[in-house]
This record gives sequence, C-alpha cells and structure tokens, in this order.
Amino acid sequence: MVGAATPAARTGRPARTSPKGGWIAARALFAALVGVSLVAGIAGGLWRLGVAVPDPLAFAWAGQVLLVHGALMICGFLGTVIGIERAAAVNRRWAFVAPLASGTAALCLVLGHQAAGAWLGVAAAVSFLAVNALVVWRQRAAHTLLLAVGAGAWVVGSLLFALGQGGDAVFPWWFAFLVMTIAAERLEMTRLMRRWPAASATLPAVLSLLLAGAAWSGAAPRAGGLVYGVALALLAVWLVVFDVARRTVFTQGVSRYMAVCLLGGYAWLGIAGAAWAAAALGWPARDIALHALGLGFVIGMVMGHAPVVLPAIARIRLRFGAFFYLPLAALHLSLFVRLVLGSFSEPLRAAGASLNAAAIAFFAVTVAGAAVAWRIQHGAEGARKAR
Repeated sequence: MVGAATPAARTGRPARTSPKGGWIAARALFAALVGVSLVAGIAGGLWRLGVAVPDPLAFAWAGQVLLVHGALMICGFLGTVIGIERAAAVNRRWAFVAPLASGTAALCLVLGHQAAGAWLGVAAAVSFLAVNALVVWRQRAAHTLLLAVGAGAWVVGSLLFALGQGGDAVFPWWFAFLVMTIAAERLEMTRLMRRWPAASATLPAVLSLLLAGAAWSGAAPRAGGLVYGVALALLAVWLVVFDVARRTVFTQGVSRYMAVCLLGGYAWLGIAGAAWAAAALGWPARDIALHALGLGFVIGMVMGHAPVVLPAIARIRLRFGAFFYLPLAALHLSLFVRLVLGSFSEPLRAAGASLNAAAIAFFAVTVAGAAVAWRIQHGAEGARKAR
C-alpha cells in the first residue's frame, strides 16, 4: 500500500542488498580485473615487439607494462581466472580472496606500483594454496594433491618475483603452476578410461623433473632450463598417450571441439619443451619456448574448456557451434606466423604477435556471440511455449 512503512523503516536498520545484486556486482568487479590484466598484458607483449597499438609513448605507465607483461598474463589474467574457478568449486566466500588479490595485484602493476603489486601477488598465491589445501582435505586423491603442488609453485614464483629475481628464476615456477594445474585436471579425466599401470607411475616422475628444473633454473639456468625443457616434452608425450582426448576427438559437438583444442595444445607443449631446452643451450629460441607454452598450450586449454567452465562459474549459457573452431584456427595460424616464420623475420614475428592478440579478441567475441545466441534461442522457445 502507498505510505506503508518499509522493513528498514520499521526496524531502523538499512535494507540489505539482495544476494542476486551482490553476485552481479562481484561478477562485474572480477570481469573488470580480468579484463584489465588481459588487455594490459597483451599491450605490453605487443609493445615489446615494437607493435604500437596504441602508441606506448602516449601513456606514462607504458614502460611498467612492458616490464611486467609476463606477470600480468600469468598471475593477473590466468591466475585470477583459475582462482575464480577454484573458489566457485569449493563454494566458500573466503576463497574469492585469492582471485581478488591477484586481480588487484595486476592493477597495481599496471599503475606502476610494482612492490605493492608483487606482494599482493604473493598474498594471492598463498590464499590460493589455502583453497587447494581445502580441496585436498575434502578429497585426497592424486589430482587434488597435484593441484596443491601447482599452487605451491605459484607461491614460490611470486616470492621470487617480489624479491626482485629475474625471469630465468621466476618463469619456470609460474609456468609450473599452470602446467601442473592443467595436468591435474587431465589426470582426473583419465579416470574415464582404462588406465595403463605406467600412467600413474610416470606422471609424478615427469612433474618432479619439472619442479627440479624450475628449482635449478635460478642457480644454473643452462642445466635447469635443459631439465625443464625435457620435462615439458615428456609431459606432452604422456598427455598424448594417456589423455581421454585421443578418444573423444572421434565424437561430436563440444566434446570433439575440446579434444581438438587439447591435442593441438599438447603439440605446442612438445614444441615448447624442445625450444626451452634449445634456449638453455644458447639457441635463439626463448620466444618460441615462452609463447608455444603460454599461448599454444595454456590459451589453447582455455579455449577448449571455456564452453564448459563459463556456464559453471559465471552462469553464462553458451550456444555451441562449429564457429568455435574459427578463433582456435586463428590462434594456431598466428603462432605459426610468429614462431616459425618469425624466426626468419622480425616484421613477421611482430605480425604474428598482432595475430595472437587478434585471435584472443576473436575468441572473446565468439564467446559473447554464443551467449547472445543462447539467450535469443531460449527466449524464442519461451515465447513459443507461452503461446
């Protein structure tokens, strides 16, 4: 009725924000932090190769972004996305501290506050390790233990970064975090197959070799890098041999798409391992090693899992279709231009990097279009049912 007292007026307390409104605000905040990390990280990578889009001299913080390109992409973008996924899985509010800290750390790095950003990154990694400890406590299994070890690798890498260590010491740990997280998820999926006895025994050995290479890389980059590269190559072989993707690639729909993403990513992982070892031996293969791993393998995994993960953690429904293969093909083509043709020509390497950025943007547009298509389709179905 008009003039009736509201609950807040009757009790003298302010009305509470609805849970739905709070969830929308949280989604918007995390989307903004992820977006800033990704855009700034891509811009920094392009600027490092001389691609000015826009001109980096127009921004006072451009030099800072150039220096922290890897931190923005690995910890700011991917760390925040993985942190959100894990927090949603454990269903605890405090678990969202990790992605909030990693996203805020990236924002600090973009704005030039490197010390604050670096130590916030440490806090994010430690919080994420606590979340994974909860996962292990709930379900003690090989894949959950591996997730926790991967989180520990993020802690070590972030501590080294905060203490001012160089890329030779930091990147192996950060990439170990990503690689072990993916390996753990694929290990869990192998339960759907009849697993060879060698599968369970060899994966811990390969990943132990990876961690040994990461630890060794800081003190002896040549030897540590060689061990690390061999471990990456061995992991690629393990995944190709034992992963369920080699069967689901013969299915249809989203399962087949995921398998194509995975198998393509494993190929880039093998290339990254060979290039990492070659770079340790003095060959000019560092760009190949870092981006075959970071883009070909890791971003390939992101593209493959997005149709399944986004509906689960962001409540975004997607209409899957063959058009999802287009940004995936664009990513592989861009990597070929950058890492293969670009080995012989700096302009081609810069062009390939621009195509890398375009492929990621293309995928984002594809996901947004799939979400709109789902809403249009189901809105029309609802209208038909109403009639």
